Amino acid sequence: MANADTEAFTLLALGLLFIIVRVYVRWSQVGSPLNFAVDDYLMPLAGLVFTGETVAAHLVRSQFDGLTNSYMTDEQRAAVHPTSREYYNRVWGSKIQVIGWSLYAMILWLIKFCVAIYYSRLTTGLNHLPTRVRFAYILLGVTYLTVALTIILGCQPMRKNWQIYPNPGNICQPTNSTLSVLVVVIPNVITDLYLMSIPLPLLWAVKIPTRQKITLLGLFSSAAFIIMAGIIRAVTIMTSGPNGAVSGSQWACRETFVSIIVSNLPIIQPLIRRGAGMVGLSGLFSSRGQNSSYKFRGESVPLGSRVTQTGTGTEMGKKSRTRTRVSVSMHDRGTGHGGWGSDEEGLVGGKAGDIKVTQETIIEREVVSKGGGERNAEGFEWEDGGKRMNNMR
Repeated sequence: MANADTEAFTLLALGLLFIIVRVYVRWSQVGSPLNFAVDDYLMPLAGLVFTGETVAAHLVRSQFDGLTNSYMTDEQRAAVHPTSREYYNRVWGSKIQVIGWSLYAMILWLIKFCVAIYYSRLTTGLNHLPTRVRFAYILLGVTYLTVALTIILGCQPMRKNWQIYPNPGNICQPTNSTLSVLVVVIPNVITDLYLMSIPLPLLWAVKIPTRQKITLLGLFSSAAFIIMAGIIRAVTIMTSGPNGAVSGSQWACRETFVSIIVSNLPIIQPLIRRGAGMVGLSGLFSSRGQNSSYKFRGESVPLGSRVTQTGTGTEMGKKSRTRTRVSVSMHDRGTGHGGWGSDEEGLVGGKAGDIKVTQETIIEREVVSKGGGERNAEGFEWEDGGKRMNNMR
């Protein structure tokens, strides 16, 4: 059990370190905690809940010998005297298990809300993606209420959660309650899969180098590790026998740790990218020298592009082939505080400020000539890192 405690507190320390780094990066981006988004406050709260979860797991292992009211035959239940130390350990171990389940669900859904809020900033104005994020809020709210209420109210009266004799039934054995296991793992997997699907359209739409796209695909698909950890925890609880309380607590801490790491990776990616550049791996993140564009309604439209016509006029109503010079800019949405840049900049791998890429293309269009003059070509400008397109007349 000493090794389990060492692992749990090591994961806690690393998880809190990641949260601190995230706060530092966001502080650098927005200039002041007063400018933090909601998820910047929720993530430290998740760190506090992670601390409580780890302490609860430690108490079950070290103070109550990993004992609960589960994994006992009727004969064993009848043999445990209410004044014995074993009875005391089993009662309090079961109470801590109820608390542990509640903290476990709370931290997972806090992290999910952080991810959804981050995606809301990332997808503002991009086709139907904001609608999908708003649905994620509803999905997360409904599933969390379902999970939390099931953990608290699934066994009635609540004192049966730590009843030793007579047998309170599986539903009132918090360590291995089938109801608790399923009502947590199924919504947990469903919500993670849904959140993981939100940024994928961005990866297919944005024109970036293939290796950078693979890097981002791996970044957003890393939630699969959370899903795997959740499933392993559920299976472990149902199959571990008398060690289920300890094993389940261990996997809860592991899953929480992985959730914190995965959810904060996109935020701290600018810092990771800087470190990668120092060791010669900046190519995994940088798109310098490449044409950055976004497919809009089936067409490829450069990010931050302004189109100006350089050809000559023709007669009214005739088509002409004009040579167009396109200046591509990726705008930094940071506040100018010398930080790491915006969320969008962190994903596409540009540096803070404008990145201009020039290309030439041939566009067929109708131009109208009046008195030897010619109407200017229509220009399009993507603002806020590719979030809105304004028609400039």
